[in-house]
Amino acid sequence: MVRVKICGITNADDARLAVEAGADALGFIFVENTPRFISTDRALSIIRDLPPFLTPVGVFWDHPAGQVKAVVEQCGLRALQFHGDEPPEALTEYRLPVIKTIKVAGAADLSRMDGYRVAAFLLDSPARWSEGQPREPVEWTLARQAASRGLIILSGGLTAENVAEAIRIARPYAVDVNSGVEAEPGRKDPGKVRRFIRHAKGAA
Repeated sequence: MVRVKICGITNADDARLAVEAGADALGFIFVENTPRFISTDRALSIIRDLPPFLTPVGVFWDHPAGQVKAVVEQCGLRALQFHGDEPPEALTEYRLPVIKTIKVAGAADLSRMDGYRVAAFLLDSPARWSEGQPREPVEWTLARQAASRGLIILSGGLTAENVAEAIRIARPYAVDVNSGVEAEPGRKDPGKVRRFIRHAKGAA
């Protein structure tokens, strides 16, 4: 069964909603001046109440290693996602599982995976982030090809309406969704979250 990460968690209500709906991981974005930024204090208040087998993932974007490690220690993160231009050598010093985001506009972008030694790759669409507008999906056949290079987490343009088809074609280890289950930037829509997780978990 595919794993599901609900990203862009900014409040305790959305975290509880995702957990109750069956999410496997929650993403907390520590990138300032972005629509779903969360402070370390607020993230800690949410993470300390999570159940033991739910993975809190910190999302970073070209942050200094010292800052990342300080956030890990303060918040109790259990995995790290790097969304910027971090080179392979910058990601080797962390003790937690590392996810590297690769922005995929075409087949040539898959070569950027080479050289990284990480736990998984998150394939995302090229846009920097969503202000609430729909994102373009990653080409799902490319995501399937990418699996020869490592575990794939499929993101970018996923919704409750297309996630099952995306999984059947791409066959990812996990799927990641943010704006596709929102009522507005930073606030999840309960119905969309529940439908997304149900359809993802039910995909054959």
